[in-house]
Amino acid sequence: MHTDAGITGFGSAFTDGRLVQAGLKVLEPLFAGENALEAERVTEKLHQNTFWMGRGGTLTHAISGIDIALWDILGKATGMPVGRLLGGTYRRRVQPYCSLLMEEPDRMGDVVAEYREKGFRAFKIGWGPFGRALDTKLDEAIVRAAREAAGHDNKLLVDAGASDAYWPHGLKWAIRTAEMLKDYNVGWFEEALKPDALDDFCHLRRVSPVPIAGGEVLTRRQAFIPWLTRGAFDIVQPDVTKVGGISEQRRIAWMAAEFGVKYIGHGWNTALGVAADLQMASAFPDADLVEFIGGSPYVDGILVKPFELDDEGYLSIPERPGLGVEIDRDKIRKFVPDPSPLFL
Repeated sequence: MHTDAGITGFGSAFTDGRLVQAGLKVLEPLFAGENALEAERVTEKLHQNTFWMGRGGTLTHAISGIDIALWDILGKATGMPVGRLLGGTYRRRVQPYCSLLMEEPDRMGDVVAEYREKGFRAFKIGWGPFGRALDTKLDEAIVRAAREAAGHDNKLLVDAGASDAYWPHGLKWAIRTAEMLKDYNVGWFEEALKPDALDDFCHLRRVSPVPIAGGEVLTRRQAFIPWLTRGAFDIVQPDVTKVGGISEQRRIAWMAAEFGVKYIGHGWNTALGVAADLQMASAFPDADLVEFIGGSPYVDGILVKPFELDDEGYLSIPERPGLGVEIDRDKIRKFVPDPSPLFL
């Protein structure tokens, strides 16, 4: 997002780029000429004037990227990091969990060990053959291999990925699997059920010996209300690049806190999404983890100064203005057909 003051803000949207291009054409008459320092008002204007076009879909995803960029602009204009603008700094560093796709057991152990060597001390394994091979022994073998490679003192999280097309399991599988995960000291069980199975999520949370996490498929704060009021989650995971940006994400996070639900942002996206999550983590007392895709060029390969782990496996939260990161013009050329519009 470019301003007439010469400040450019960057954002990220989780959807097909062609949809974002189309969405921007619809939204441009609403944001062109607006005050770029009023992210929440401008973003709400976009929501209010487009909900009947497909609330929660392409336009909401595009609005997410716009809103993140507006917060980046506000930070650059004021000389402050976004986290401070959100209300204060609870932490200056946060632990990333290395997010990895599941593999067959032998390969799973090797992959986790590889990223442990790189300094990560928390891991999430998800999708792959888990649950999809219809083999509970294989499911357990994958988790066992990951736990052994991660080490018993490090965090291990499991994501079934039941938002996948034609997920084959229901509540009873999720309950049995949660019992198995308990034996491996798994920190949470994510997306254990189909995305619309609200009643089953509520039951699973009541009986599961491990915390239940979810919410990455939901968009806008209104969609989260029944899941929070009915007690479906121990940990809620909105994605800042989907829900409507930082403005919407922080409302969801504070709302979750009122119901005793922990907020940890979902972050399977880009380095800009990580940067937004880091700023959010600085501004919320219980956001002690951020998602970090292991080996993604969209995370590791587009910044002038890539993220680096410290000796304890933590990431420093950037204190530079805005999101605190800078896109590398040359690196981004590998992924964008024409990067010139990004750098006016």
